[in-house]
This record gives sequence, structure tokens and C-alpha cells, in this order.
Amino acid sequence: MVEIARARYYPDGFTLDAVTGPPGFLHSPQSGGRSSLIAPRAIYDHMGPAGPAEQPTMQASFQGGRGLAAVVLASLLASCVSQQQYDEAVSLAKRYQTDLHDLEAQMASLEGENTRLASEMRTGDISQLQNANFSTIQERMSDLQKQLMELNRPLKDVERFDVEGGYIFMIQDKLLFESGQAELGEEGRTALLELVSEISAAPHGRIMVRGHTDSDPVKKPETLKRFPRGNLELSAARAVAVGHLLTTEGKIPANDVVVMGFGRWEELLPNDSAANKRLNRRVEIFVADE
Repeated sequence: MVEIARARYYPDGFTLDAVTGPPGFLHSPQSGGRSSLIAPRAIYDHMGPAGPAEQPTMQASFQGGRGLAAVVLASLLASCVSQQQYDEAVSLAKRYQTDLHDLEAQMASLEGENTRLASEMRTGDISQLQNANFSTIQERMSDLQKQLMELNRPLKDVERFDVEGGYIFMIQDKLLFESGQAELGEEGRTALLELVSEISAAPHGRIMVRGHTDSDPVKKPETLKRFPRGNLELSAARAVAVGHLLTTEGKIPANDVVVMGFGRWEELLPNDSAANKRLNRRVEIFVADE
């Protein structure tokens, strides 16, 4: 039987200051004749080598399984112990170390699974958005064409059409932009901010801003200098200008807004008359239901 006052680490174990000790303890070769005992090498190996920053006493800070094992061992060695108690302490320390390793492996596995699921969710969101943009939206545009044909009156500069899955604002380009320009005029900004108030008044889903031109090619040198790719680039720049205003001055969350430019394509009516061309030069804001 022995009463332990302090433990010190050495390369081949750690010493326990005492005069005598239970079976299984060896005198430390570093003790220099002191009345000190060294814990068996097996326990020290299980806890791992002590780093240079660790203090020599049991009051030092421990990390992971080594610290937990040492604390368990010290709690028994701080009082009179038998060989059986010592063996139980060793067994308990080993069990805690094993449990710690198992938990670390479990955490690593869960983190990997979380990363995988997050990646799948992002991929699914992109796929869903693409489907909404390029398939379902076409059906809604067809519904818009039907409503236009049944309107039987001249179109206003801003018209709202309710379609399946949401509603569409159709805005004539002359209200928003000068000919061949993609900078919003004051009248256009005011009209768009009024639409923002209506959009924000109720919950909504994605907002798609779609720019369109007629079939007349860009010819003016100053316009070609700004938009060398012609109508497609012009329509995209106009959609970006509208989308930017919605998300900045309009305070609509940017991740809710998608912008697209179609150029001369996606016409509402054939570009075979001045009236039809005027109708085709437009910006549409499709607001999806929540």
C-alpha cells in the first residue's frame, strides 16, 4: 500500500513520489536514489508521450484521452491503492481512450456526410431553377400570349398578367430606356419602384427579369460600340439594369432575382409590323408564387 503525493513524467514513464508501492511499480532510473516509484511503461505508452509544453506535475493541463486517463489514474493513486484498484484504473483509462477514438471517427464520418448532403442540395437547387427557367416558364409565356390576344385594347406601358404559378409585369422599353440604351431613366426608375412595393407586399418566390428586343439589328455606330454583340447583349444589359434596381433601391434579396436576355427571340407577336415590334421590345418581371 502507498500514498501518492505527486507524479512526474519521464521518457520511460512517470514517477510517483513515495517510499513504497504496490506490486507492478518499478523504481525510476531517473530518481537518483530518491524514494520515488515509476508507473508501468504500458500505462505511459497508452497515454502517449508527454509533449515539451506539459508540466511535470499532475496539476498540468491534459488533452484528449491522455489527460482523461491520467486524471482517472491520479484519482486512485492519490490515496492508498491495492493492485486490484490499480488494474481497474488502467482498464478504465484504456476504455476512455478507446471511446474517445470512436467518437472522433464518428464525428469525421458525420462531417463527411454533411458535406455530401450539402453538395447534393446545391445541385438539386440548380437543377430545379433551370427547369423553372427553361421549361415551366415557357408554358407561362404561352399563357401570356393568349391573354394578350384576348385583351382587345391598346397595351399600357405597364401591364400585369396573372399566370399559373405567379404573375408577370410587362413593361414597354420606351418607359425604361432611351433607344439603344441600357441606363434606366428617371421615369423608368419611378415606375419600377412602384412595382417593388406591390411585389414586396406579399410573400413571393423567385423573380425573373427577362429582357427582349425586336428583330431590327443594331446599326448605330455608338450603339454597336457599347453592344458589339447586338440585340442579345442589349437585352441582357437592360435586364441587368432592372434587376440591379430591384435588389439595391428596391431592397429585394439578390438571391431571389434572376436576369436573362433573349434578344430578338421569344417574341410575343411576329416582327412584321411597327406595332408588333413595339410590343416585342419589352422587359418582363415574372414573380413566382412562394
